[in-house]
Amino acid sequence: MKLHWPREAAEWTEALPVGNGRLGAMVFGGAGRSRVQVNDATVWSGTADGPSLALADVLASGAGPERLAQVRAAIFGGDLERATELLMSFEGPYSQTFLPYVDLWITLPEGESHGRTLDLSTGVVTERLTIDGAEVVRRTWASETALCVEIVGAVPAGVELTTPLREVSRDGLNLVIEIPVDSAPKHEPQVEAPVYGSGERGTVSVEIRQSDRWLLTLTSSTTTESRWTGKRHGNHMTLMDACAVSFGDVPEVVDVPELLSGKDEQLIASVLFAFGRYLLVSSSRPGAPPANLQGIWNGELRPAWSSNYTININTQMNYWAAEVTGLAECHEPLLELLEKLAVTGADVARELYGARGWVAHHNTDAWGWSLPVGMGHGAPSWAIWQMGGSWLVQHAWDHYDFARSRSTLERAWPLLHGCAEFCLDWLVEGPDGYLDTCPSTSPENWFLVDGEPQALTWSVTTDVVLIRAVFERTLALALASGRADPIVAEISAALPRLRPVPVFGERLGEWVEDRPEEDPTHRHLSHLVSVYPLGQIVAGTPLGDAAVASLDRRGNGAMGWSWAWKMALRARLGDAETVKSLLSEASQPFTGDRHRDAPFDGSEWGGLLPNLFSTHPPFQIDGNFGFTAALSEVVVQSHTGVIDVLPALASGWSRGSARGLRCRGGLAVDVTWHDGFVSVRVRRLSGDAAEVVPVRIGGELTEVVVTDVVDVRGRISC
Repeated sequence: MKLHWPREAAEWTEALPVGNGRLGAMVFGGAGRSRVQVNDATVWSGTADGPSLALADVLASGAGPERLAQVRAAIFGGDLERATELLMSFEGPYSQTFLPYVDLWITLPEGESHGRTLDLSTGVVTERLTIDGAEVVRRTWASETALCVEIVGAVPAGVELTTPLREVSRDGLNLVIEIPVDSAPKHEPQVEAPVYGSGERGTVSVEIRQSDRWLLTLTSSTTTESRWTGKRHGNHMTLMDACAVSFGDVPEVVDVPELLSGKDEQLIASVLFAFGRYLLVSSSRPGAPPANLQGIWNGELRPAWSSNYTININTQMNYWAAEVTGLAECHEPLLELLEKLAVTGADVARELYGARGWVAHHNTDAWGWSLPVGMGHGAPSWAIWQMGGSWLVQHAWDHYDFARSRSTLERAWPLLHGCAEFCLDWLVEGPDGYLDTCPSTSPENWFLVDGEPQALTWSVTTDVVLIRAVFERTLALALASGRADPIVAEISAALPRLRPVPVFGERLGEWVEDRPEEDPTHRHLSHLVSVYPLGQIVAGTPLGDAAVASLDRRGNGAMGWSWAWKMALRARLGDAETVKSLLSEASQPFTGDRHRDAPFDGSEWGGLLPNLFSTHPPFQIDGNFGFTAALSEVVVQSHTGVIDVLPALASGWSRGSARGLRCRGGLAVDVTWHDGFVSVRVRRLSGDAAEVVPVRIGGELTEVVVTDVVDVRGRISC
């Protein structure tokens, strides 16, 4: 698939992304002086000892196990104001910021641009120009080691390299840059940012060779890159070719402005599926940090929410599509970050809470930040949530569950084991004998007590279902590996004492008690994590029906990432028509102010920017990744132990195909459908040599023995 824009970019939200996981660039195009804005995934503010120094400061302020006991007593005693005041002392400063790096300026003679074309399969942006009556072709891409710009045509060209950071020195084509030692999000305007010191520095080198064909390569090294494995691998074309999904007819070249102004919902779905995979391949490769709130593309010194890792939904959504769309290799950076958190988070768990294992809260960064944030004045609803690690660690389980290999098991075990240890120690016996989490918040949401918004309580639904998943999956890993670990007995004793998921009336409850919400249509759906991605609650059950009622209460409207989550939830619950409706809403072109950070109240919902980035606004890449994951659920689901084919296909989507979608258990599935006839091919990629696999098509269940490849046919109504 190739995506075409008929003009050059006038601003950043019109530029086109390329990347190799380490280097990312936004390509503006055009004759005359054109910009390529460049990021390096390892260029973050901060220093390696930042998390430990912040922990020491928080402990010095009086936070720790004794104060935690006071917080719990205040919550169980109903004094939520006192609990909030005490808990704020647990907040450190903010996690650090992913920063812009350099701008590459290429000057050609004035001429006419005939548009830019992004080839998703190769990752190359091609632009054709007419200069002095002759054709000039410019191609921009990220190889495995460098950013490359090729100009074919006998034209003079000038190259300039600038940086928004502090330039230390120039030496020919080498530029030395100083990276800030501290930063803070722009919603803290009273805090100076960025803050420079004598800290981390980076080097940029450019090599130019001249003839009728110019090839410019830009490479980068930083002193922070050593914190990552450096084992770079992964070919763009191979990764993109691993999986493809098409709904209806898809042309080889898609005109994007025409797509955004049209009504071809199947083509929109096909493009968004492919574009999300393209962005993950381009922004997440082994040897570099994982994709952040903006992937690896950020042009601002103070981006929204520091362009870091928000781990109460956003980072998780970035990787929902990794395993199911054949990009397990792109999952590696997130697993490596988890391994960093298991180290820094162990110090926080022990010193701050007196607990074993490791913990992470709402945010983290490339340094492995695991403390609460907020600087002592952040509202607990968004600053303090001890379950961030419990959610993020589910990705280690998914990496194992899709492959079922010994290597993925051995990688997941210590991460889940350490997380389970923290959860066991975090639980306390509540007034009615259940094991409770306390303090507890439902991320970024509030309930009302006597008309006043409050965030603190105990055992919110999200906490309980995440801990249940950690416990059950740790037990499954112990069983699969034959381990006789003492934690098995601890978990087995704790599991029956966790609170059941609450149902109030007909809907799934968010809090332990039936509290009125401050915002019944809140964008977060944390209490429904048990439906997607955890798969603990399934369609057609009483809890599934309660989840539907809760989702109905929230409503459809949202912003990019929330739309994507609602699409995935509706697909899991078999509501194909609402999936289609949500996709239609989410894919509308955004017509508001692209440069303004919109309020959270839903009064200014985002859609798609001109370059197909999903926006709140501002731009957040999680929506793009979430669309791909949700559309995967439309075609194939495997969370119940059954390969469920086309479980959420909307009416009118009568033709399509999928190749290389992955299913749990080391399987890959190819699907084609046409006017009700469905053909499925199940392939074994890893795991047991022969296994009985149930396949459901249109409600009909067939059991097949998969040794290598097996074909199944069926019928659906469409």
